[in-house]
Amino acid sequence: MSTHKFTVDDQDAVSTRLDKYMKEQLPNVSRTQIQQWIQDGYILVNEKEIKTNYKVAFGDKIQVTEPRPVEIAMVPEDIPLDIKYEDEHLLVVNKPKGMVVHPSAGHTKGTLVHALLHHCKGSLSGINGELRPGIVHRIDKDTSGLLVVAKHDVAHQGLQDLLQDHQLKREYFAIAHGVIQHEKGTIDAPIARDTKDRQKMGVIDYGKPAVTHFEVVERVEGFTFVKCELETGRTHQIRVHFQYIGFPLAGDPKYGPKKTLALNGQALHAQRLSFVHPMTDELIECEAPLPSELAAVVEELKKH
Repeated sequence: MSTHKFTVDDQDAVSTRLDKYMKEQLPNVSRTQIQQWIQDGYILVNEKEIKTNYKVAFGDKIQVTEPRPVEIAMVPEDIPLDIKYEDEHLLVVNKPKGMVVHPSAGHTKGTLVHALLHHCKGSLSGINGELRPGIVHRIDKDTSGLLVVAKHDVAHQGLQDLLQDHQLKREYFAIAHGVIQHEKGTIDAPIARDTKDRQKMGVIDYGKPAVTHFEVVERVEGFTFVKCELETGRTHQIRVHFQYIGFPLAGDPKYGPKKTLALNGQALHAQRLSFVHPMTDELIECEAPLPSELAAVVEELKKH
């Protein structure tokens, strides 16, 4: 465990909630994690445990004892997988909405990686470390659709090269708020982590290059169905880009409006994936139909 000590010596910080004050002192730790640490007694003020909503006073002495990271047991789990293509080098899987791709402190089991370890008998590439075996690219928890997974390091490196050269084609279906007038468009705007909210990304001048191509599929009252193709793969890229141009995705709890469609998460689905196999030079093309919840919403919108 590591310990940090702080003294409140800034008059402007007085009366700030403790969790907010600590977020400014520990920018790499989420506010949710800080609140949990306060509740668990890992953060003391003047050597006493306090509540999350405590407001700091001038001269307060704060001690933070960071708990050791939770050790994640990489135990294979027999979770059904929808495999669209597989050989001895790689596979393409249709990830369901609600499933996390790889384990983390908040998701220690039930992830796609746990399922893959069982399905592949532990035979996955190790390039991205022991918590992300086989994972070449990711999609968000509440985004459904296709991912390619590497079974060994040579295939993984080949797939990474395809990604960097924009040769791994990823096509998404999304429902955006508002009626987009252009038939086609390209959103070219750099993305970085939001300085005010570490859980969010945003279009920021110093961010990494991010390019999303889109094409209108259909317009309905108040919404537009779009087909998106990623040129880059930044965290939350499609979601951030469509918020940036004023057409946030329906159901998106981070970047969309509160009054939206009755969806449990953003209306976003990775529906097509195509690439030249890095080991065999065969053209691999896979498609995943819209999940039933999203398909039902599409049909309901078309009626109106």
